[in-house]
Amino acid sequence: MIKKLSYSVYRSLRTRFDISSTYNAAVTKALDRKFSLVLPQETTPFRTIPSHIQKPPYAETGHVAPKKIGADIEVKNENQIMGMRKAGRMARKILNQTAVCLKIGVTTDEIDSTVHQLCIENDVYPSPLNYKHFPKSVCTSINNVACHGIPDLRPLRDGDIINVDITVFCDGFHGDVSETYLIGNVDEKGRKLVHATELARDAAISVCKPGVEYCQIGKTISSVAETHGFTVVPAFIGHGIGEYFHCPPDIFHFAHESPEVMTEGVTFTIEPILSEGNDEVEILSDGWTAVMCDGSRTAQFEHTVLVTKDGVEILTK
Repeated sequence: MIKKLSYSVYRSLRTRFDISSTYNAAVTKALDRKFSLVLPQETTPFRTIPSHIQKPPYAETGHVAPKKIGADIEVKNENQIMGMRKAGRMARKILNQTAVCLKIGVTTDEIDSTVHQLCIENDVYPSPLNYKHFPKSVCTSINNVACHGIPDLRPLRDGDIINVDITVFCDGFHGDVSETYLIGNVDEKGRKLVHATELARDAAISVCKPGVEYCQIGKTISSVAETHGFTVVPAFIGHGIGEYFHCPPDIFHFAHESPEVMTEGVTFTIEPILSEGNDEVEILSDGWTAVMCDGSRTAQFEHTVLVTKDGVEILTK
């Protein structure tokens, strides 16, 4: 288990989590669970985007230039900030409209179809689509899937918790937001997990302002998680965002030390994942789906934020 590591040490370990491996669900079969363990199921063909919609550079090839370690953190000008606000509002709009269809019996592929169509109707590109060859327009992560779940033909079931992670490319800028939703009758521990994760994200946002070390985000999230009896999943991080989907700074969600401080005009995501079990993940053979090794449930909440002169502005509220 990875706990309080230095920023530099954890950065060097992240490649460990990029290796695909086979998830062994057998170890969880004997456990008494009030929810369904999720494994990938059949998917539908790739959905296309009309030619008139502006696309990010990777849309056609799936190729994303590697992020340079130590690259400068971009301070956005007023025009860029206006673009980020518009992208953030659009991401929130599409998430809210998608949430209406989250019901027992609806497949995650139908959720993807809804997001895809809403993006087309609003003349924006669904950022996940073909990003490093991701095959769908939204990430849908249920129960023991920590993140990057690929929409498929599995229907939502009574008692599921599902994270819907939406990013849109709008007039040259990305806006990124996600929430975890309760499907039907979720047990008390599941409800508490979802509530605590939202609290952790919001508490982390509240500490943001110029001059504050980025590591205060992780320390705050870790404190909230511990208070509520849950575990931070450290393998997945927040990120800078703008004209690039992912760029500096890296936002670690666990307690660590880093001297970097926030400055006015920087935009990034805060997107903690909390687990009701341990913090270890496996990447399935599809190269994307991250599941908890112990089969425990996770929840995730995300906002895109802007550091302002006096504090922070939530762009996806």
